[in-house]
Amino acid sequence: MRGILLTSRAVEAGWPRRSLTRALRAEGWTQLRRGAWAEPGRELGLLTQLRAVQLLDPRLVVSHRSAAALWRIETLNGGSDAPLEFIDPQLAVRRVGSGVRVHRLPLTGTEMGERQGLRITTLARTLTDLLRCGPRDEAVVAVDSALSYRRVAGVRRAPLAGLDSIAAALEVPSRGSARARGWLRLADPLAGSPAETVARLRMYDAGLHPESQAEVRTPDGRSRYLDFLFRAEGLGVEIEGYAYHGTRDAHRRDITRYNQLLQCPEVRRLLRFSAEDVFHRPAYMVEEIRAVLASLARVVR
Repeated sequence: MRGILLTSRAVEAGWPRRSLTRALRAEGWTQLRRGAWAEPGRELGLLTQLRAVQLLDPRLVVSHRSAAALWRIETLNGGSDAPLEFIDPQLAVRRVGSGVRVHRLPLTGTEMGERQGLRITTLARTLTDLLRCGPRDEAVVAVDSALSYRRVAGVRRAPLAGLDSIAAALEVPSRGSARARGWLRLADPLAGSPAETVARLRMYDAGLHPESQAEVRTPDGRSRYLDFLFRAEGLGVEIEGYAYHGTRDAHRRDITRYNQLLQCPEVRRLLRFSAEDVFHRPAYMVEEIRAVLASLARVVR
């Protein structure tokens, strides 16, 4: 079934259970879970892992971070070591096995669909589940990703949802909805990356509220956009991705853009922080911003 063999089906077809495992290993099959094998050469990524679990227990519906990955929504903790996540709408499944998290939650027929051959929560339900369950940063990163143009896993996609549709889905009474509506108010459709979202949240927590994707103009009238701008003080803040240069040409364009931003009358100082700063040294980032804001304020006085 789509490259996956269930031991139970093979036994039903007449294979002796004792010799089946030996035969499969000899032919190069990979055991995904107890009772499920992937055919030789099959990619053992998220899709295959999710399919194996769902074939073993068809009651389960792909949800939360696993559903977000299939919708091409970015999350903070959706790496290969993250658990596979499902909802059991029958509220019966308690334990599936290692590396799988089952949420025992109500789920209506209109809140599930099919994607890449898997039963999965709808886009709106996926986002509201993340908002209701948290943590906050993870949920807001996912919502920001769904609201904006993004390149995810090498594929450029358009926005998937609007704030109004997510807010409407949160009107359905459920545990955690009130807190989720508060977190939704922190979302920003202009955010360009998970690092930008987390940087904005760190500044928000510190009482700093810059403009996002602020438009400024070069002396010759061309528009440029800053990740963040404290317009009154003239401080711009740029968040650089893990590999923002990539090539010599990209590096050259980045230098040109940086110089052009510094020529804009609205920009008196420009700070640049890496994704590592945002995720691992947020206190340093906030203190640097505070220090420059204070120095700019003294100059104004």
